[in-house]
Amino acid sequence: MHPEVKEELRVRRLQVVFDIAAVRGGVRKLCGEFGIAKSTFYYWKKRYESVGKPGLYRHKPIPYSSPRKTRPEVTEKVLELRNAHNMGPMKIVYYLQRYHGIDVSESTVYRILKAHGVSRLGRGKIKRTTHSTRYSKDVPGHHIQMDVKVLFFKDLDSKRIKRFQYTAIDDATRIRALKVYSRHTQANAIDFLDYVVDKFPFRIKTIRTDRGHEFQAKFHWHVEDSGMEHVYIKPMTPQLNGKVERSHRTDKDEFYQLLSYTDDVDLNAKLQAWENYYNFDRPHFSHQGQTPYEVMKLLLEKTG
Repeated sequence: MHPEVKEELRVRRLQVVFDIAAVRGGVRKLCGEFGIAKSTFYYWKKRYESVGKPGLYRHKPIPYSSPRKTRPEVTEKVLELRNAHNMGPMKIVYYLQRYHGIDVSESTVYRILKAHGVSRLGRGKIKRTTHSTRYSKDVPGHHIQMDVKVLFFKDLDSKRIKRFQYTAIDDATRIRALKVYSRHTQANAIDFLDYVVDKFPFRIKTIRTDRGHEFQAKFHWHVEDSGMEHVYIKPMTPQLNGKVERSHRTDKDEFYQLLSYTDDVDLNAKLQAWENYYNFDRPHFSHQGQTPYEVMKLLLEKTG
């Protein structure tokens, strides 16, 4: 039954009840016959006597416009950030505060995402088998975590292509350097190390890696000959290089998931743009919304 028809029938039924009550009285018995609570009877009777039949129609229980309702432009920005960068609610809050001067709560952002069917980031389940304590160094360059992320793409002919993203991240600031190679070799690891040394705006003390073949003797002695220390994490303990591992997940969620692969030149150009965005513009959750370069500036000021 259409809601308007149903409402009209309800109003007519109340009118009949009031007419019968006016003739014969006996409100309690009458309410029992029609299945109406006495409080309901007197509530609607008072409205009926006050304004007539219009008083019997239900009104919307909430105002049609609320001063606390989220503005359409805020909703638009939230959805834009989710679609463009695949950000979670808290990162969206940081980004809106930082770049748009919009103060909004995490719960409000989540409600907007949920209302538009995009509340889930679409990542796979993560299985943790070991527990470790999170830590951070206070001096930029004291520890640099380095690792390789294996990438798979398909070219225009649907042929499978394998590439290798070399990643370095500073333990204290989360500043990163990224570069993609077509081969997984010590020579490329050495080339990447030189890129990192040139890229990072501070002196590097220690490079920490796993025991992959790309980080063996040639790489090790190149690090040592460059005036840095090279240390290996314990076998089967990737959590000891947890920051670089976690940053790879960020790459997957916020970069590669939104990337349309065409060729190597295009990939490297986009990766460099992503590296700059990550270091200079992306609000970092573990830094309470500050960017890695802002944290570096604060840490350098502390250490004099």
